[in-house]
Amino acid sequence: MQDTHIAQPPKTRWYDGLTTAHWRVLRGAFLGWIFDGFEALALVVVLAPMLKSVLTPAQALSTPVYAGGVIGITLLGWGVGGMVGGILADYVGRKRMMLWSVFLYALFSGLTAFSNTFTVLCLLRFLTGLAMGSEWSTGVALVSETWPEHARAKGAGFLQSGFGWGTLLAAVVWYGLASVQPLGGETWRLMFIAGALPAFFVLYLRRGLNESEKWKQAVKEQRWNATSDDAIRYTSRSGKQNSRPFTLKQLFTEREAFRRTLLTTLLSIVATTGWWAISSWLPTFTVALAKATGVADAVAWGSRISIVYTAGAIVAYLASGFIVDSIGRRAFLSATFVGSLITTIVTYHYTATLSGMLIIAPINGFFTLGCGYAWMAIYPCELFTSTVRSTAISFVFNAARLIAWVFPIISGSMIKTFGGVSHAALIMSSCYLLGIIIPWFLPETRGKGMPE
Repeated sequence: MQDTHIAQPPKTRWYDGLTTAHWRVLRGAFLGWIFDGFEALALVVVLAPMLKSVLTPAQALSTPVYAGGVIGITLLGWGVGGMVGGILADYVGRKRMMLWSVFLYALFSGLTAFSNTFTVLCLLRFLTGLAMGSEWSTGVALVSETWPEHARAKGAGFLQSGFGWGTLLAAVVWYGLASVQPLGGETWRLMFIAGALPAFFVLYLRRGLNESEKWKQAVKEQRWNATSDDAIRYTSRSGKQNSRPFTLKQLFTEREAFRRTLLTTLLSIVATTGWWAISSWLPTFTVALAKATGVADAVAWGSRISIVYTAGAIVAYLASGFIVDSIGRRAFLSATFVGSLITTIVTYHYTATLSGMLIIAPINGFFTLGCGYAWMAIYPCELFTSTVRSTAISFVFNAARLIAWVFPIISGSMIKTFGGVSHAALIMSSCYLLGIIIPWFLPETRGKGMPE
């Protein structure tokens, strides 16, 4: 089996040949990813008033522990849901899983608004995470398998930007609600309702999407190989070529598939570990910097820096498809982690003023969050075949979350052990050294298309 080289007439503009159907698929996946971004930040910005409402007086004495717990349980649900949903999408189809993920996300996110105890809150956050988890991999798989080759990377980058737009939307909505306080100390509940209601509209839009023809054809022809380099035939006892292997097992039993899975998962862990440390501690570091310089609204600077950090990431998402098609996948990845390492050192070691932070934070966001995640929507799709693609990209994306979910719980101890936020962030960023090297052990796929 060979990689698909699609013969196409020369294109003068990257969007030549795109139809209404292509944009409809991107829109449906993009809007769903916006709500994932909204949900992720909504939990963070309402954390303090939310815990004040649901914790008992005794529990409130250990608020930081419970704060880390609710974030960690959400990430755990997100990782588990992504893994399960990605596998199911290779069996029941991308469209069906996308519809279910949006519906269940809207349901459980809306129910979060009615949490009255910490236990109920954690249960609903875990269930919301389960629903959100499969959102990304199914959307990426559907866009990748329906968009034409010359525009596919750009479309995937646009899709990835939805998360950044969602976080900005959450920041704006919470700013408005916090300013008005319509429900007083219970206003945080409106954030989850605000995120859930529009999701039902996205659910309506997605009903009109078509299933991936590439996936349907691959299943029909019983093409079970995980990569084009794994020439394996799966047969039943009767000799008929109809015994489909378990997709997740294929990633670890087929030699080339295992190598690609291992290396891309390591890259995902590097990206997630570095991003978590940098983005989580950046507001705290900035507020401390603001207090040290004596500004009046020191606490507000934490939110301002988070916004410009995310803005830098959105620019990276939108530009990533163009960059990766210009310089290649491996060079893009290596440059991403070089930029992440350098800008993190500058951010936490050399930046001593708020004006300097306003300059470096969006540049850091461009690399650590933007480029650091954009490649996951583009590159892994080109390494695996249609019958295992959703499983593979969901594993690569979510395996890191199954590790990172413990970080919010132990973050306080990490800061204390490493001697402060800046030292902790710098030490955690050393993982980027691995990210610089690993890409060169993976195949370059620029211009080769996706394996069928």
